[in-house]
Amino acid sequence: MAVMKYKPTTPSRRNMSAPSFDEVTKKSPEKSLIETKKKNAGRNSYGKITVRHHGGGNKVKYRIIDFKRQSAAPATVVGVEYDPNRTAYIALLQNEAGEKSYIIAPAGLTAGTTVYSGETADIKPGNTLPISAIPVGTIIHNIELYPGKGAQLVRSAGAQAQLMAKENGVAQVRLPSGEVRIVRLDCKATIGQVGNIEHDTVKLGKAGKTRHLGIRPAVRGSVMNPCDHPHGGGEGKSPVGHAGPMTPWGKPALGYKTRNKKARTNKFIVKRRNGK
Repeated sequence: MAVMKYKPTTPSRRNMSAPSFDEVTKKSPEKSLIETKKKNAGRNSYGKITVRHHGGGNKVKYRIIDFKRQSAAPATVVGVEYDPNRTAYIALLQNEAGEKSYIIAPAGLTAGTTVYSGETADIKPGNTLPISAIPVGTIIHNIELYPGKGAQLVRSAGAQAQLMAKENGVAQVRLPSGEVRIVRLDCKATIGQVGNIEHDTVKLGKAGKTRHLGIRPAVRGSVMNPCDHPHGGGEGKSPVGHAGPMTPWGKPALGYKTRNKKARTNKFIVKRRNGK
């Protein structure tokens, strides 16, 4: 996939780039697999803002993705589509019985390809197998944490994990962050890397595109009053005035550990992402 660049006809165009959508072959979604998606604009059930900078954005329909891949019937890729709800592209599958479903489109998956799910499936992009049936060293994505619950890890554009080892009845998987985690052998994973690899290199170029995504402006704390933010106040441009940057609620904004030291899942982490 390539990234389109523009001639600098306006100041915003100068630094703007956009995906070329080379992988996308199908324009409109499958009507039987879409649902309405309600907007909350960061408000809770009482109408109070609990998440700042959410609101507006283009109206979207949710695409129902099959993260479980429980059907063993071979399915053919009808086409690859854009999905406004995620960074990855999605692929529409249809099996011999005429049943349709969406999956996350791995890199290299094209229309007309047949994909399989089950222990006997080949090690090819788009095929889903239990981790027990995947060779060590294979690049995988869409990884389950609980058998039958559906994929929870490595689902965003360009993401990939690697199966590092299988021992003592469990597998060790290196995640995109660098963390090595224990996953059960009966959990499923899909072969290959998630598509839309160049997503990270796209520059929005202007504030309006951010608003289309439903992201509202963020005001810097340094331009607020002291009653509104720990960085606020002072004459002219003032330093932070604390040991380090702080959140609006007075917590350290950089390097502050939020993970529970007694977290239940600590025993599943072989190596933390920072190497410790």
